[in-house]
Amino acid sequence: MQRHSALIPLSHEHKRLLFVCRYLKKDAAPYEGFPLETQARFEYMVKVFQELMVPHIQKEEYLFEKCAGHDSRVDALIAELQEEHRVISGMYSAITESTRLEDDMDKIANSLETHIRKEERVFFQLVQEILPGILENIRWEK
Repeated sequence: MQRHSALIPLSHEHKRLLFVCRYLKKDAAPYEGFPLETQARFEYMVKVFQELMVPHIQKEEYLFEKCAGHDSRVDALIAELQEEHRVISGMYSAITESTRLEDDMDKIANSLETHIRKEERVFFQLVQEILPGILENIRWEK
């Protein structure tokens, strides 16, 4: 199924975040221009979380608010995804105290990747199928 136009900006952000997930994993492959030293990867993660992840979660929370209350399956999925947002945000907040930075970045990367895949493959598909009218009224600020 083709992605609804209201969800495309989120999918583009997901694509960028999935790259970050691959880069943060312990077994990250070298990417040109991206150092593999732990501290450099950590600093990149902090930058991306501040510049992309925080506004991205805010957009998703707006989407969740608009989609909530119309279908019990959507509502259950929203509750799961919001809990995952809290867990991932908590993992990110705790990492500054970490003595196992490499392991904790890998854990965040795997959790975030699983979360994004659920949003793309399950949540977006479901809301496109059963709440197309809601999506038609979603407007993202430029």
